[in-house]
Amino acid sequence: MLAAAVQLHDQQKGYRGKVMRYACLLVAGVFALSARFIPAASANNQQATSKHFIVYPIGQVDKQDGRTRIILDKKYQAGLSGLSDFSHVLVFYWFDRNDTPPKRSVLQVHPHGKKQTPLKGVFATRAPVRPNLIALSLCRIISIKENVIEIDQIDAFPNSPVLDLKPYIPSIDAASATWPEWAGGH
Repeated sequence: MLAAAVQLHDQQKGYRGKVMRYACLLVAGVFALSARFIPAASANNQQATSKHFIVYPIGQVDKQDGRTRIILDKKYQAGLSGLSDFSHVLVFYWFDRNDTPPKRSVLQVHPHGKKQTPLKGVFATRAPVRPNLIALSLCRIISIKENVIEIDQIDAFPNSPVLDLKPYIPSIDAASATWPEWAGGH
């Protein structure tokens, strides 16, 4: 809709064009802010359509003075109750520095940036360029105080938006897995 508004503005001239542009931008903005979920199918239309989700960060990564912390917005502090009983946490965050249409359209990469490794699909890699820029790190919990979780380390930039936290439970999250040599970690 935003693209349509800009295109319409380019076609219009003068005051009427400006009014039309701002009206279209306002409608697009209201739609984007108010629409949390668009259902895949309705009772009248059994064909699946596109789903849209809006995800809001709950906090951000903080790296200062050799310490790594997840700082949650105060309104989410109550959600940390019980997390201190766990040794590790799964941190879901957003690769915000790659949030551009070209980087979201990348579907194949050379794993670990090594050009000698054949191209692989992004879903077979941990590449930070992908259609949905969701990242995941397993982190050891050092301490939790109020809305701050100190962790050992995270593969995220300072100020990266944190989307969610889940406790690491080995009986649920661990697997006896196999992986190819090119993926590393052997």
